[in-house]
Amino acid sequence: MREDDAVSDRKRNTKEVRRRDPDASRERILAAATAEFASKGFGAARVDEIARRAGINKRMLYHYFGNKDDLFRAALEEIYDDICFSGTALDFDSMTPREGIIALVDFVGDYYLDHPESIALLNTENLHEARHLKSSKHARLMHPPFETAIDNLMKRGVDAGDFHPGIDPVDLYISIVGLIYYYLSNSATLSVAFERNLRDPGELTRWREHVRTVIGRFVFVAP
Repeated sequence: MREDDAVSDRKRNTKEVRRRDPDASRERILAAATAEFASKGFGAARVDEIARRAGINKRMLYHYFGNKDDLFRAALEEIYDDICFSGTALDFDSMTPREGIIALVDFVGDYYLDHPESIALLNTENLHEARHLKSSKHARLMHPPFETAIDNLMKRGVDAGDFHPGIDPVDLYISIVGLIYYYLSNSATLSVAFERNLRDPGELTRWREHVRTVIGRFVFVAP
C-alpha cells in the first residue's frame, strides 16, 4: 500500500471513531446511570457520581440528557427497549404453540435473573407512580411488536386446539412476569420469612418449573 493511501485510511478511521464517540459516550452514561440508580434509587443517586462512573464531565452528561429526570427516563426506556427487542427475537414460528409458551416463561425468567438492575429501576419507578414513563414518548412504541408476537402465538395455539380460547395475551404476559418478578424482587424478605434461600440455584430451578406448571395449566388444553 502506498504511503498516501495509508494516510488516507488512517484519516478515514479517525473520522469513523469520532462519529462513533457520541454513541459510545451516551452508552457509557446510560450504563453508569443504570448502575447508580439501581444501587441507590432515584432520590439518592448523584449526577456527579454518574459522570464519574462514565468517565465524562457533568456538562457533557447534561448535553446528552438534559437533567437527572431525563437520564432516569432514558435508563428506563433502555430497559423496556431491551426487554421488547429480546422478546421479539424469540422465534415462536419455529416452535409448537406449547413450546412457545415455555420459551416465553424461560425468557422472562432468564431476563430478570440476568438483569437484576432492571428490577431495581422498575421498583423505583413504581414508587414514583410511573411519572417518568408517563412522559415518555418512546416507551409505548416498544411494546406492540412483542405483543403481536405473543398474540400470534396464542391464536396459533387456539387454532390447533392446544390453548384455551379467550386468554388475553397481555394478561398472560403480566401473569408470567408477576410470578417471576415478585419472586426475585422479594427473595430477600421471603427467604428470611420461610427460612429458605430462594436464590439458591436449586430453588430457582424449582420455582421456574412451578411457573411453567402454573402457566401451562392456565393456557394448555389437557390432552
